[in-house]
Amino acid sequence: MAIIINLDVMMAMRKKGLTELAGEIDITLANLSILKNNKAKAIRLSTLNEICRALGCQPGDILQYVEDEEEGGSHVSE
Repeated sequence: MAIIINLDVMMAMRKKGLTELAGEIDITLANLSILKNNKAKAIRLSTLNEICRALGCQPGDILQYVEDEEEGGSHVSE
């Protein structure tokens, strides 16, 4: 996956635990854990908005694009 979710980093920087953040943004612990552990396939913009509000950050602080090895490098076409 090319999009990395750095929620755990932002939570550590803000000294917020999973339970505290889940309560602030009204999301289940299970769903927040999926995001935190970079296992999510999608995120609602409304959820991202609430996370950014609660952590005082920008979406770019949480989401990062990393090129997959298969997509990167040189492509030779013949």
